[in-house]
Amino acid sequence: MNIGSKIYYELNTGNVLVNTGERSGDVIMTTTEQDFISYVQLSERVPNTVGMIQLEYGEYAADYAEGGIIARIDLESMEPMFTYPDPIDPETPQEPRPALSKQVEDLVQENLLLKAQNSALSERADFVEDVIAEMAAKVYQ
Repeated sequence: MNIGSKIYYELNTGNVLVNTGERSGDVIMTTTEQDFISYVQLSERVPNTVGMIQLEYGEYAADYAEGGIIARIDLESMEPMFTYPDPIDPETPQEPRPALSKQVEDLVQENLLLKAQNSALSERADFVEDVIAEMAAKVYQ
């Protein structure tokens, strides 16, 4: 059995309290109540001030491989916000941002859209050139 991470966060700030991590093999899914007993950071909290999102097993694997850590949950989109180590200065704290894998996915989609728009504009420019050439030919006849 494969179980994805549970991310517990403060409802008012989105700051992550506990990331349970992924588990696989002979494991069982725990309940929220069990987690509040098992994790000190949760047991010290009032349960209705804590939110939780459940990730799929392997979700954000590429981000974790890059050294990303889920630092906060964006309370509007409910997406995890990551911090990544700065390759030049690893000690400098980084501002949480969307997952790099999500940013890459968004950029790929934007690139496809821009290529389609560029192609359409190119076809339109070719059409306009053809129309101008036809008009010029008629004028100079």
